[in-house]
Amino acid sequence: LSLPLALMALAISTASAFCLALLSAGWPDRVLGRWLDRLVQGVSLGMVAVPNFYMGMILILILALNLGMFPASGFPGWDRGFGPGLRALILPALALGLPQGALLTRILREELRRIATSDFIRTARAKGISRGGLLLGHILPNAALGVVTVMGLQFSFLLAGTILVENVFALPGLGRLAYLAVGQRDLPLLQSLSLLLVASVVVVSFVVDLLAQILDPRLRIRDIT
Repeated sequence: LSLPLALMALAISTASAFCLALLSAGWPDRVLGRWLDRLVQGVSLGMVAVPNFYMGMILILILALNLGMFPASGFPGWDRGFGPGLRALILPALALGLPQGALLTRILREELRRIATSDFIRTARAKGISRGGLLLGHILPNAALGVVTVMGLQFSFLLAGTILVENVFALPGLGRLAYLAVGQRDLPLLQSLSLLLVASVVVVSFVVDLLAQILDPRLRIRDIT
């Protein structure tokens, strides 16, 4: 259960970061754009400071107990259907993904601003390319390389964060198992879980390196013979 939870949190983190960063850096020369930039920076700064387990308790209080939109805790199992299982993972995925998404927003915003002032962007603007075409066709693809690297690092933090979040939402995942192993002083189980997490981090780092070479051909190894 920890893997789909971490993947959902990574998707939420990435989607929210791209949306907020585009709002923040998309119109720097307009009054509305500057106000949006300040709003996004303030919200992202506040979200970065919130621990994921505390974010989970806030989401339970508002969306589960007060509004009744999602279950507060527990997991019905995939045998009950994909919909109920996915619904039970939304709140913990939000608790994991939103703070990491705020951090990714700030990084992506700086990348967009930096690339927007590059010489090749000025040349493209002089050719008459629209603002939307510049942002989506030139600025965003060049900013994606650094974002992919950060996403790979975030996946490790998301896997580690499941230890607390799964206990807040009473989910039967690796985090819950690690917590019980600590309480029972089950050293072999803790060693096995640590080895599994390390292996997953190595695999994710390898995938990130492959994606970086796909996004940036300059990183590919050239045959010099």
